[in-house]
Amino acid sequence: MSVFAVREPATAAGSRLGALPADASGADLWRVLGAENRLAGVYRGDDPRRGVDPAALGALLTDLDRRFGVGSTLAVTVPLATCLPLLASGTGPAARTLADSLDGRTVVALAATDQDSGCDLAALDTRVSFDGDHLRLDGAKRWITNATTCGAALVLARHRPGPHFTNFTWVLVPADAPGVSARPAGTELFDGSGTGHLAFDGVRLTRDHVVGGTGRGLSGFAAHIATERLAGALWAVALCERVLRETAGHLKGRRHGDGVLWEREGIRQRWAGALLRSRQHRALTESLTEAVAVRRDTSSAALLKASAAETVEHVLDVCAHLQGAHGFRTGGPQQLRAQGALFGIGGGTTEVVLSIVAETAADGPAGELP
Repeated sequence: MSVFAVREPATAAGSRLGALPADASGADLWRVLGAENRLAGVYRGDDPRRGVDPAALGALLTDLDRRFGVGSTLAVTVPLATCLPLLASGTGPAARTLADSLDGRTVVALAATDQDSGCDLAALDTRVSFDGDHLRLDGAKRWITNATTCGAALVLARHRPGPHFTNFTWVLVPADAPGVSARPAGTELFDGSGTGHLAFDGVRLTRDHVVGGTGRGLSGFAAHIATERLAGALWAVALCERVLRETAGHLKGRRHGDGVLWEREGIRQRWAGALLRSRQHRALTESLTEAVAVRRDTSSAALLKASAAETVEHVLDVCAHLQGAHGFRTGGPQQLRAQGALFGIGGGTTEVVLSIVAETAADGPAGELP
């Protein structure tokens, strides 16, 4: 079955999600989705350990993209794709936080990118040290989704020097633990995402706040980054197709001379070119979904990540131009263009993921492409 042949989302008149305003925050969405059991529903058997159900995840992202802003949708996407599956590998505090998250009672932030090293995770400076049954965490994380709204953060820290992948560990940190502070990021974009910066100054916790085992931080992250990239690809399909529909509607109603803009051949062709790019991305996503969702194929995930970034950039650029001054309205394609740049940065830049694709293709059997 096609990943896009999804069941209709729960949009009945009695739905609490449907009652939320368009500017609802990601934290608001999370609470309602949990109460309606739609968070657990994106996983096979309602269990994050079994991986995502791409059709259910695609349906949810399409529904959120249609109703709410980019920032609020982002605030739901990141923990669903990465935080909850990581928590599923833990016990104690991790298991309790996972249950609270699925019920919508708490949001977990993914705190991976450091103050100075950014997405170069092997160079991060945030450190965790162990003393018997306790640990101490020190460091700073920047540009973290849900930083100012989370009940807890999954913090990637190093427990010994050097870039080796076994030198890093996930720590589950309650947002109200002594030594934890959060402040909003200095941006007018991504309203509702709770994006901000986190600082950890001598945070002391019991050792059972380690998630997935000491030294398994990067391997755990690598196991789930493919799912995050698939989620981004599914979201890109929904976003591009929505903006293309809105643009066609605008062009068909915008008077020009004795007719409307849509009747001009050059305009229709440019719109159709953007539609072509969107449909190509949809087809690629559909063809690689099983490889990513079931086998967690990193090369396929990287290909989807690059395709999503370049498709969103192209489609929003065309639609912003075709909508003229109308495109500058709040939530219009000009504003979306700035926010859409996230598809080429978050979770790995386009250049980085294209390098992964190239290396995999070059190392594979002659003539075989990922």
